[in-house]
Amino acid sequence: MVSEITENNFLNNLNESQQEATLYNEGASLIIAGAGSGKTRVLTYKIAYLLTTGIQPYRILALTFTNKAANEMKERIAQIVGKKITWMGTFHSVFSKILRQHAELIGFTPQFTIYDSSDSKSLVKNIIKTMNLDEKIYKPGNILSKISMLKNHLISPTAYEADYQNQQNDYLKKIPEFYNIYKQYVERCKHSNVMDFDDLLFNTNLLFSSFPDVLQQYQELFSFILIDEYQDTNYSQHLIVKALAAKHQKVCAVGDDAQSIYSFRGANIDNILTFQRDFPNCKLFKLEQNYRSTKNIVDAANSLIEKNNHQIRKTIFSENKRGNLIELINSYSDFDEAASISSKIRQILRLNDYNYSDFAVLYRTNSQSRVLEDAFRKNNIPYKIYGGISFYQRKEIKDILAYCRLTINKNDEEALRRIINYPARGIGDTTQIKLFNAAHSYGTSVFEVAETPTIFNVKINSGTQKKLLDFTKKIEEYTLFYQANDAYASVEKIIKESGIITDILTDDTPENISKKENIDEFLNMVYEFCDRKANEGESNISLTDFLAEVALFTDQDNENEEEQNKVTLMTVHAAKGLEFKNVFIAGLEEQLFPSALCQTPSELEEERRLLYVAITRAEDNCILSYAKSRFRNGQTQFSNPSRFIKDIDSQFLHQQQEYTTFYGRETTNTFKEYRSHTSKIISIHSPQKNIETTNSTPISTNNDEIQVGSKVIHALFGKGIVVDLEGHGDERKAKVEFQTRGTKQLLLKYAKLTITE
Repeated sequence: MVSEITENNFLNNLNESQQEATLYNEGASLIIAGAGSGKTRVLTYKIAYLLTTGIQPYRILALTFTNKAANEMKERIAQIVGKKITWMGTFHSVFSKILRQHAELIGFTPQFTIYDSSDSKSLVKNIIKTMNLDEKIYKPGNILSKISMLKNHLISPTAYEADYQNQQNDYLKKIPEFYNIYKQYVERCKHSNVMDFDDLLFNTNLLFSSFPDVLQQYQELFSFILIDEYQDTNYSQHLIVKALAAKHQKVCAVGDDAQSIYSFRGANIDNILTFQRDFPNCKLFKLEQNYRSTKNIVDAANSLIEKNNHQIRKTIFSENKRGNLIELINSYSDFDEAASISSKIRQILRLNDYNYSDFAVLYRTNSQSRVLEDAFRKNNIPYKIYGGISFYQRKEIKDILAYCRLTINKNDEEALRRIINYPARGIGDTTQIKLFNAAHSYGTSVFEVAETPTIFNVKINSGTQKKLLDFTKKIEEYTLFYQANDAYASVEKIIKESGIITDILTDDTPENISKKENIDEFLNMVYEFCDRKANEGESNISLTDFLAEVALFTDQDNENEEEQNKVTLMTVHAAKGLEFKNVFIAGLEEQLFPSALCQTPSELEEERRLLYVAITRAEDNCILSYAKSRFRNGQTQFSNPSRFIKDIDSQFLHQQQEYTTFYGRETTNTFKEYRSHTSKIISIHSPQKNIETTNSTPISTNNDEIQVGSKVIHALFGKGIVVDLEGHGDERKAKVEFQTRGTKQLLLKYAKLTITE
């Protein structure tokens, strides 16, 4: 090993465990990489090392979960060994490339286009509408999620129909027509020469299982296979890896079972837990040194995750400074919680050399962001919501992409539906319905019907016929142009001549100026794509190539605000793979985190892994927070602290000193007291005026005097009448029906109710 490391000086940058994992390439290996352990570095160096052993770049297959990760590793590998790896990218991008080379074998053409989630949902909605079904029962989002789960388990409509139990389940769930929706969805996609994200994996499995010679071609081509984030793979992805690695058995899976949090997307933790069983001679490596976080953060996270039974045991450690204990904030309400987090951010900024961008607030559900945003605005704290609308989901960008998709694939119904009358050209809904009905009736494309409507007995006037002909001629012109020009020239022509830019520039409102800037940015991205491909040695960089890549971008690939100095607000799921100096985790309450949807032990273990991921995003400081009451579903609900707080060893936790700004009072409450339930839970409050309760003694009435029927006044909600009472002592609650603010449930200890006549 010493001679190899000396010869490859770049390996000196690795610790001993990382070196061992990098240098072993005799057979299958599983690298369990704990949070912050340098997983990406090991994967990058392992590929670089393989290239130094004489393996040709095109014989290495490396699979990631984001294009951003793949591109960064490609660049780093090129810097280390001066070679560029050919087959590296996301599962979807790599296998879409393979599918284009063999598309005809499974009934598609190489020009197939790819539906994103919004396109797929639009198609489902149209099918539901055509079948005259109730969208309130057949909810498009739910139907699409079920279709996705079936595809990821390789269950086709035919296989689904063959299982009588499926029909029974659908009947009980009051969606007996699901099978027909699924069948039509698949048929419409194939007819439109379109695949959705799940099809890219489903059809790869279909290709390999139906055509063994094609599978053998790629088994022989890839002498070494590496997969990042293996804990996030689903059943379909796992089967592809097993099939491709069957010949050489030289496959390396990298991941961390403790960070498996995507079962709702179909990810199967058993893929990584049973990897050694699937590859019997597999060698296990563990990367256990965390380079990211302080000792206290790492130790606290370890004490939490060790409560899970279903895992590969490891001991993560840090040689960084001991650092601050993990702080625990408890608040009376979610409004107080948001104010406390705002106050704490300002306090940390005052005492340390941090920027706003060094802070992240993580939460279990998107709905929690509203009160946080309100508090941040009131305290002049700049913030951004991570995972908001993607750049590629903006209307003006989707419109351009639809023109591009129709240009290369005239069977793409959803693309045509989007732009046939945009910009407005007088082809209304009635005409469109006639076109689509005729196309489905004759078994042809809507575009072909639009070109020659009279042949298909579409009854429209001559003026409408001319409008349709002008539209189809324009698309045909774009098609001829793209076949002879690169992607940038093609997109530039479409933007200039489609009328989109003219429509946007009709006025100079801020919204339209923003749209124009987005289109300019989109053109820049096409140029950069062409430039990158040219530097990689490709000569024919077509619109098809660009669409194939852009269709598979993820939210992380599209992140373009990293340079801005703002606090990041995001769900824990979205935070995976990221890191921040200071991390707040809000809403650590039962029925919220863990989720109320958690029903089984395995689901509870995933929720615990989710908190583990959240804690290990932090480098310097981690602050946990929970509220005793939260406004949810139109009413105030009282809750208990999350059971996960007790899972963390108390030696790594500190109940911070808490401040009450209403009366200038300062009180403290230790975590030890909280755990023993021998002390009061003290609220943190802000000076804001729009919270339901305050931390003061009632100023005019003994709470025992309040009875059902009492007329009362509340400082914020005004006059009301008590309609119900429950609980005793400090836990006594009143349901009050206010004249102007509806019914509220208030804890009398804090409510400051005054009895009136």
